[in-house]
Amino acid sequence: MSEKVALENLSFEQALLELEQIVGHMEQGDIPLEQALANFERGVSLARHSQQKLSQAEQKVKILLSQQQVAPLSDFTPDSED
Repeated sequence: MSEKVALENLSFEQALLELEQIVGHMEQGDIPLEQALANFERGVSLARHSQQKLSQAEQKVKILLSQQQVAPLSDFTPDSED
């Protein structure tokens, strides 16, 4: 597995990829208990980080949608070309 990057520097996609790698490594079952616990701890941190990123994105979408309700877009009607 690659060197651990600080969580605050990881994008959602990077965190998810690292989490998938950890799960795959742990599913093999051939790692010492101490390493498994360290991997589990990192996995929990990555899952929380990912959830936070998703929550932030959801909040942004809600804000954008609420702004649209305040000032709805109208249909485009081109000028007649007479």
